[in-house]
Amino acid sequence: MGHARSGKNVQLLLTGTGGLYTIIRELKCSGMEAEMTNYDNKYDANDKYSLRGRVFQKLREDILNGKYKEHEELKEVAIGEELGVSRTPVREAFRQLELEGLIRIVPNKGAYVTGITAKDVKDIYMIRSLLEGLCARLATEKISKEQMEEMEENIYLADFHEEKGHMDQMAELDNRFHDILYEACDSKLLEHTLRDFHRYVLRVRQKTLSTNTRGRASNDEHRQIMEAIKAGDAELAEKLANQHMINAYDNMVKNGLKEIYGENADENGSEK
Repeated sequence: MGHARSGKNVQLLLTGTGGLYTIIRELKCSGMEAEMTNYDNKYDANDKYSLRGRVFQKLREDILNGKYKEHEELKEVAIGEELGVSRTPVREAFRQLELEGLIRIVPNKGAYVTGITAKDVKDIYMIRSLLEGLCARLATEKISKEQMEEMEENIYLADFHEEKGHMDQMAELDNRFHDILYEACDSKLLEHTLRDFHRYVLRVRQKTLSTNTRGRASNDEHRQIMEAIKAGDAELAEKLANQHMINAYDNMVKNGLKEIYGENADENGSEK
């Protein structure tokens, strides 16, 4: 597949949600699964260790964790002093944050936080549900013996902590299950994309996963996904992983999504 076609397909994937399932199927048929698996030589995994990358990662984490509020100005000098760096890597990080839609740079004025809205969370889960399904499908073929053993242990430990009511440990194990799944798909492009989506919604996930009922249901869904992967049933694994994300979003709506983004916020994140 040529790079132009690949880029066009990815753009279609990220700019529309109505036909996402069709697009995902087309990506598979066009051979993009193989291209994603061979992405190792194209993706600069070391960027996060550069000075600009470290500043970017720190600022993105702070924005998503709520340290910086919506419309708050980010000041280059103050951030540079706080992080012990010059203005240059801060300015470069600002450009990357603007590309991700987390800040807005106003010429001759400054950089202002936009963050993510309730509608962004919904969009993320619509896209993520399909990509998690693709991830589970790939993992069925690529997962190692060690990864499968860790996945099984993860579910066993989650059962134990659920019985004890240890919600913090449940949340940590939930995050680790998805990390194992992403690693097992053997596609750095897909893993990188899913990890970013995972970070974007971490704040709301931590709050809504803390309910005992969802914690138990989530681990039961993890078990079903694991069993499908272990049985080599790629189609079932994909279907279950897809539904797992839909269930997670539905739970967020019922247990705190509007509270986190404003009690009266609509799906566009604006006040009614």
